[in-house]
Amino acid sequence: MKQLMGGARRRAVLVGGAMVVLVAAGVGTWATDTWPFDGKDTYCWGAWKEDSGPDFLSGDALDEDNASRTSKETVPTPGRQRGRCTVALHSERADSSDGGKVVEETEITVTYGPAPEGAAKRMEWIGGYLGDRAMPLPDGLPGATDGRHALLVLPKGCDTEDGRPTAVTLDSTARSVYSDSTVPGDAGLGGSQSVARLLVAAANHAMEKAGCAPAKPLEAVSPMPTLPEEDEDFFTRACRIRGLEFGKKEARDLEYQVGAVTDDLQSCSVRTQHGEGRYFDALMVAQPRLSALFDGATGSKAPARGWRGTGVFANDYKVVRADCAGRPLTVLMLAPSLHETTPYFAAFANAVARRVGCAPVAPGGSSR
Repeated sequence: MKQLMGGARRRAVLVGGAMVVLVAAGVGTWATDTWPFDGKDTYCWGAWKEDSGPDFLSGDALDEDNASRTSKETVPTPGRQRGRCTVALHSERADSSDGGKVVEETEITVTYGPAPEGAAKRMEWIGGYLGDRAMPLPDGLPGATDGRHALLVLPKGCDTEDGRPTAVTLDSTARSVYSDSTVPGDAGLGGSQSVARLLVAAANHAMEKAGCAPAKPLEAVSPMPTLPEEDEDFFTRACRIRGLEFGKKEARDLEYQVGAVTDDLQSCSVRTQHGEGRYFDALMVAQPRLSALFDGATGSKAPARGWRGTGVFANDYKVVRADCAGRPLTVLMLAPSLHETTPYFAAFANAVARRVGCAPVAPGGSSR
């Protein structure tokens, strides 16, 4: 009996010791704010965490009546180089004006995958992320964001078998739905700096899942550059570029936006007033990884007589790639064909080439 009691005592000591180890480990886990003690939800392959900064992840976003935050994701793998995650917010409240209800909807979507295969679709995709109000990502990262949308081209080790670069994109929508109207809203992303960090965190986790993560994770720590100027709706020359002139009557119904103006990226967008429709979007890309997005889509010969390099003049877009001091410079213009004219494209192409110290791309240009 004495031996039995001694064995039981020893087992109790061992169990107690094991519990102490588990509790100690648990305290360490809690201290680093991770499972199993914090109970915080994570999103986008573990990249984002509840209450980690942006409003759409905060507890305050669920303060409204009938508010909920849901998520779904498809994880990229070494055998399936595509992934997608979505975080959605939904709430309902009473509308004091008419006694009805107001539905608030927000959705943030991150996509991991290659650039679109078809040339026309790819040009539209590139322009949508790099043009208009988008500014380059910090720390030399190959991408851009306007605070609502963002794109980051991943390292070459993540390229597809057919050579297309893989990218991570972020898109957001927010709206308030009333009984008689729908009003766009703020998705609560926290601005361009916050979006850059959200994008990079998602990219790092996606690359780990896909098996192509670089040895050192990507970082976005430096301040984001800001737009050089706001949109302008009283003008005759768009984006201060000679050759993008409009008559006073025509310009009265238009506005332009000067976007990025760097050696790697420049954009100019002309819209119908209040941004309701595209007149044209012009873009220059020289950053090497961003330039890789155009590989295979600029043809094998000059698009027209007098143009330097290779390019394609299609109905909805014009794109030309030419050498500039040993690296490719690509110019793109997206527009309905009834609005865009080749002289506008030529003026933009030669203006940006001259600014970065390259020979003219279009006929009639001067290197002076």
